[in-house]
Amino acid sequence: MRHRTILSALALAGLAAVGCTTTSSLTSSASPTPTTRHARSAGLGPALSYPDAKTVAHTDTYHGVRVADPYRWLEGDADSPDVRAWIESENALTFSWLGSVPAREEITRRMTALWDYEKFGMPWKEGGKYFYTYNDGLMNQSQLFVMDSLDAEPRLLLDPNTLSADGTIATGGYSVSPDGRYLAYSISDGGSDWREWKVRDVATGRDLPDLIKWSKFSGASWLPDGSGFFYSRYDEPAGDELQSANFFQKLYLHRVGTPQSADTLVYERPDQKHWGFGGRVTDDGRYLVINVWKGTDRKNGIFYIDLASPDSGVVELLSDFDASYSFIDNDGPVFWLRTDLDAPRGRVIAVNLNRPGRAFWEETIPQREETLRGVGAVGGRFFASYLKDAATQIRVYDLGGAPLGEVRLPGVGSAFGFGGKRHETETFYSFSSYTTPPTVYRYDTTTGRSIVFRRPQVDVNPNDYVTRQVFYTSKDGTRIPMFITHKRGLKRDGQNPTLLYGYGGFNIPLTPGFSVSNVVWMEMGGVYAVANLRGGGEYGEEWHQAGTKLDKQNVFDDFIAAAEWLIDAGYTSTPKLAIQGRSNGGLLVGACMTQRPDLYGACLPGVGVMDMLRFESFTIGWAWASDYGSVANEDEFEALRAYSPYHNIKDGVCYPPTFIVTADRDDRVVPAHSFKFAARLQAAQGCDNPVLIRIETRAGHGGGKPTDKIIEERSDEFAFLVKALKMEPALSAGGVAAAGE
Repeated sequence: MRHRTILSALALAGLAAVGCTTTSSLTSSASPTPTTRHARSAGLGPALSYPDAKTVAHTDTYHGVRVADPYRWLEGDADSPDVRAWIESENALTFSWLGSVPAREEITRRMTALWDYEKFGMPWKEGGKYFYTYNDGLMNQSQLFVMDSLDAEPRLLLDPNTLSADGTIATGGYSVSPDGRYLAYSISDGGSDWREWKVRDVATGRDLPDLIKWSKFSGASWLPDGSGFFYSRYDEPAGDELQSANFFQKLYLHRVGTPQSADTLVYERPDQKHWGFGGRVTDDGRYLVINVWKGTDRKNGIFYIDLASPDSGVVELLSDFDASYSFIDNDGPVFWLRTDLDAPRGRVIAVNLNRPGRAFWEETIPQREETLRGVGAVGGRFFASYLKDAATQIRVYDLGGAPLGEVRLPGVGSAFGFGGKRHETETFYSFSSYTTPPTVYRYDTTTGRSIVFRRPQVDVNPNDYVTRQVFYTSKDGTRIPMFITHKRGLKRDGQNPTLLYGYGGFNIPLTPGFSVSNVVWMEMGGVYAVANLRGGGEYGEEWHQAGTKLDKQNVFDDFIAAAEWLIDAGYTSTPKLAIQGRSNGGLLVGACMTQRPDLYGACLPGVGVMDMLRFESFTIGWAWASDYGSVANEDEFEALRAYSPYHNIKDGVCYPPTFIVTADRDDRVVPAHSFKFAARLQAAQGCDNPVLIRIETRAGHGGGKPTDKIIEERSDEFAFLVKALKMEPALSAGGVAAAGE
């Protein structure tokens, strides 16, 4: 691929495991429970006195069912006096409690020290130049560098750290013109999904006057002559820009050197408010391929414009929305597409624009047992990325679909990349695992050799740890994989602090990846486990659909079964077991802790979707109905109400120690979800287990969070777990370690 952007339709779902937060900025200013046994108090001190959270007599009626919403007022503007007072009181309580954990300072120190290593982004090539991101270790935002050749000295092109004093303005995406002259880049302020696009002269490093506003969920794709680029935007919000629903996205063409008011409207659909558009110019410059998406539904359309005859208008090549279609490349009028049509694990087809009827489609790469996640066309070959039990395999094919072998990877882990242009003979990829940081490789398509381009040096010895993959049985008999990583020599005596992580949604797979915070957790004697739940993308579309809408309970059953397996296998026990998830994974934690409060020693729901009856009312929440269903449908309403975390909290139940994290500028999953859940849980708590919420300011859902905020939040989460799980960390030569090691 030519363009570098962090955005895709997947981003609408809210991706798992992205960090935040600083402490200083904060302190300044149901499904029936299947057992009658409830969690006992953890004995963490006297019951807390929670901030006053008023209740209101508000009810909504769905299909004749009246549902109370006593904390509706917390959906208000985060800067309104009553909501802001509640936020500040909750933060004051949280940081006072965390201040009583002696290990917190040492955890932060070790986290900071380990985080301080060079991080290299994957290079891409445009106009004969190479571009890549770089972070020297503790920079809040990564810089963008350019090289005239692989042997040339890198030159700093863009430093986002200069855009704000506190590092909260981040770049959201990059796209370089085909001649390498211009860089289009987007910036996000304070973690918002809203983007402003700017244009920089690559030779001088200076910005042009161009400024594009109100863009969201969009990349940028240049005309072949570099005179302008295509992008997508919404109309300026009439209400609160961080809460108002986003509909009627439009596709525009911006010409360099002109004001946004002069941009050309390329395509809109006033009759389809849910449709969104992503424009991509083919590498030969002939076509503008328009990906037409409807929220997070994988079923999309493919339209195109012949740029040689732009007056011919938009051609609806694929408009049935019957499957997922992803454009790979083209050879003249022949489009290669990755699709799950009649192939839930994915295949590659060729569609000739001169004979577009389905009877003329040709299968280039058939479906395999493994799941096809992406395809790149480089060096006259297809590089197909597969998942086998959640680990990456890269298979190579010629353009006719004949197998040419595999790319040999350094081990079992995750590989990303293999983009570029079909005529080029080099590509780049990054490989990592739970204990190996991302190493960037250059791959020569003519020789099949991989050479290290950049390898970070981290104060971690991978040989000190072991990762194993296990398979366990869920409630309905489904076989579920799980990765377990910990220090070598671990005793399975049921006393190991264990952090179980999950997501389970939107066809997003959880694959092995390096995390400084996870290494610190393991240095402390912890076990880190990742369950690959249904609803994710590990085994294709059937696996995804098995965890959606009326079958969403399968996801929670899978996670509960993972917790039970870890206990039964002797890794841990209820008092030592914590569960964690973010965004859709925050929903996962919220649902599981309200369904099985007896099973966990601590719960960490992050930026979660907690009110399943109201998620459609805010920003892009309507887009998630493809996974969750909608309250407009009676059957789906009943399913949503049955597991909605906010609505299934019961008075007097002893819930596990809970540490909720969110941010006041999150416009993906608005913070009202976490606010309402926290207030309700604090009021209902039936024992002295703490229920705390950490509310970051000047931050959003997770993308672009400054490094210092990430370190602070991770450290606070672990400090909470140290106390909640009754860990006894002690400083050792290698950092923080469990006492007695």
